[in-house]
Amino acid sequence: MEISSKYNPLLTENKWYSHWMAKGYFHSVPDTREPYTIVIPPPNVTGVLHMGHMLNNTIQDVLVRRARMQGKNACWVPGTDHASIATEAKVVNKLKQEGIDKSSISREKFMEYAWEWRDKHGGIILEQLKKLGASCDWERTAFTMDETLSESVIDTFIDLYNKNLIYRGVRMVNWDPQALTAVSDEEVIYKEVRSKLYYIRYKLEGENDFITIATTRPETILGDTAICVHPEDERYSKFHGKKVLVPLINRAIPIIVDAYVDREFGTGALKITPAHDINDYYLGIKHKLPTIDIFEQNGTLSVAATLLVGVDRFEARKQIIPLLEQSGNLVKTEDYTNKIGFSERTDVVIEPKLSLQWFMKMEDLAKPALEVVENDTVKFHPAKFKNIYRHWMENVKDWCISRQLWWGQQIPVYYLPNGEMLVAKSKQQAYEKLRAEQPETTFTINDLKQDEDVVDTWFSSWLWPISVFDGIRNPENEEIKYYYPTNDLVTAPDIIFFWVARMIMAGLEYRNEIPFSNVYYTGIVRDKIGRKMSKTLGNSPDPIDLIDQFGADGVRVGMLLTAPAGNDLPFDDSLCEQGRNFSNKIWNALRLVKGWKTDQTIEQPETSALAVKWFTARLNQAIAEADEHFEKYRLSDALMTLYKLTWDDFCSWYLEMIKPALNQPIDCFTYASTIELFESLMKLLHPFMPFITEEIWHHLGERVDGDDIIMAQLPVSTMFDENILSQFTFAEEVINSIRKIRAEKNIPYRDAIELRIKSSDNQIDSTFNGIIAKLCNISSIQTVDENPEGTFGFVARSTEFFIPVSQNIDIEAEIKKLTEELNYTKGFLLSVSKKLSNERFVAGAPADVVDLERKKQSDAESRIKVLEKQIRSFSN
Repeated sequence: MEISSKYNPLLTENKWYSHWMAKGYFHSVPDTREPYTIVIPPPNVTGVLHMGHMLNNTIQDVLVRRARMQGKNACWVPGTDHASIATEAKVVNKLKQEGIDKSSISREKFMEYAWEWRDKHGGIILEQLKKLGASCDWERTAFTMDETLSESVIDTFIDLYNKNLIYRGVRMVNWDPQALTAVSDEEVIYKEVRSKLYYIRYKLEGENDFITIATTRPETILGDTAICVHPEDERYSKFHGKKVLVPLINRAIPIIVDAYVDREFGTGALKITPAHDINDYYLGIKHKLPTIDIFEQNGTLSVAATLLVGVDRFEARKQIIPLLEQSGNLVKTEDYTNKIGFSERTDVVIEPKLSLQWFMKMEDLAKPALEVVENDTVKFHPAKFKNIYRHWMENVKDWCISRQLWWGQQIPVYYLPNGEMLVAKSKQQAYEKLRAEQPETTFTINDLKQDEDVVDTWFSSWLWPISVFDGIRNPENEEIKYYYPTNDLVTAPDIIFFWVARMIMAGLEYRNEIPFSNVYYTGIVRDKIGRKMSKTLGNSPDPIDLIDQFGADGVRVGMLLTAPAGNDLPFDDSLCEQGRNFSNKIWNALRLVKGWKTDQTIEQPETSALAVKWFTARLNQAIAEADEHFEKYRLSDALMTLYKLTWDDFCSWYLEMIKPALNQPIDCFTYASTIELFESLMKLLHPFMPFITEEIWHHLGERVDGDDIIMAQLPVSTMFDENILSQFTFAEEVINSIRKIRAEKNIPYRDAIELRIKSSDNQIDSTFNGIIAKLCNISSIQTVDENPEGTFGFVARSTEFFIPVSQNIDIEAEIKKLTEELNYTKGFLLSVSKKLSNERFVAGAPADVVDLERKKQSDAESRIKVLEKQIRSFSN
């Protein structure tokens, strides 16, 4: 098979992905093997691939491919969630462009448009994941609005309602005036904004006196139902029990007292608007205050406001200020910085609003879900996220699960004209339930009206690890029993509450088992100056463009090299370039090795046999290191271990050690060992770099059908000779020192040199002398008892090395260099000696730190002796 001079990732990636798909390697069915299961965090059906997806899914693919190569039955379930708010907004916008208003069509017709949109646009991100190399079981692709998953949602709602864990009530909710729906607390993003603090005075009823409050929302005074002061605030004691008039509308409201009031904020007097502030809402309940809802669902002022009716809330704020000035109620205005909640989906300011919604009780479900994380039944990587999880779970609030939308699972509740409600899977079942409970009823099935709302999208997603295996509807089916609980979850920490916590709750509630054993939290992908990548800022590259430019393997390696779990990734294109360069390095190594001719008549040189022995030991050491990193979910460190093993140890050292002379053949023993070692490297790298490793695998040897690296057995570490590794480290130091002298003294490699060795303890390690001689073009290596005259020297460990001086060397320049190094080393020795003469340091520092300083002292003393001898030899 001909090997091209340059690696072409685009041709390779398309070829091998199609091959893997055709072979069905990604598909899993239950069998006798150990299962390894991951469920994808389902991206929004509206989404396209972004850098966060790239990082998250690369990590998942690494884990899945590695498990597959370990002989496990790997199952990675892909899919999307229906993203009720985002999708409905896109469909509504599309209909508007066609001149169709949502309110003018039926729910059924709207759903037809929504499904049409989903069928056209919903699979984009999954197709993009294939270009990344994601080895998902595409035959299992799920969607949270699929019939199986939707029915699971409905069954869960009914079950939790019957357990008294779901209820309906009027509560203060986070209202999104653009999406026209309630959103949960976790879907509110708080941002620091520059506002104004308005000081407004209220006239006492029947008196010529005033009380002044401070507010950032002057338009809401139209919904005020009280003024509240602290019972111990002497400034306002004279006002207790009196009433004031709301500015502009002169409605009388009481002055109440409550210790809740912060006497230091503003004026110490607080306006109470129970319908539009969560804290005011609870004060209103406590003091039995009326509520006046002055906002329509779209954020305009309602008839209840009596002024500025129909005006948008922010425009009303602008218009009410001159009115308050004219009436003499505006005292002053100050600049003020505060935090305001924005909708995560639409980025509009959330409006606290009293609304009749469906809620789910969380406290009892949260307790066991907290316990399994606290005791590490579910392990978080990194563990620091346990603190965030604990804080949320210990302060959990009931979950508002209803959304005022059409796209989603419609709440399975049916209402009678008299207000009674029935919870059932269908209208027919609801009517049958009515007839069973009230045999004499005069209502017909047509009198039943289903609740208009849908459940929160997260109410679908929290069942994901169970519902994708149909474990809600059929809790004893073969697949749920085989694949559940899953093994690992890879996700971003910003959905730790939306999704991770709730999946744990659902798993414990419906399977009495945790849904996964480990949660790997990725960091946030940021640009070079630390900003989160986003389309708005224009600082996020198109992942598909990166793949086209650097290859999927290059992008995967580039991202993972600097992506430790839980820490942000400072992304730069140069990372992908580094990944591409790594691919090119491996490809060039392949071309080098496959370009050698073999000769069966040649015996294996001792240097080659030693090189094979050394690299085999180094390979097993690296496998053990990488396995340990994987066990601790340090994937970035595991990759770096294999990166250095391949680039440094294999390409830069091993291949140079065994490389035959120019135009000469290599012995068959060394060549066969090299191919075997190369294959092991490719297997280890395959989870990280699936495409190039598969391509090289097929170039390294003749393969029968089905002998693909994706299904090969992952190498495992065996016992290795640590002594030979130590011996090579010494030899490496010697070789680098000789190369440095050649470079500094301008001694060409083609000019052979001699090497003299002197050891202070007469323990000279000559194991790698043959390799040192080969790599440094040394004509002879001799041991000496005395320092030879006219030589360059260096020290490796306790052994001194000398290279005879060439006639072309500038003696004066050498003496100057050596003198400068001698002076520097003496200064370094002085600083170390001072530290060691400090009794407090020696007594208080850890033993290994003190030992290190003593080694520095000893090495410096030895180096000084060598330098002084060299200077003397040049001076004689």
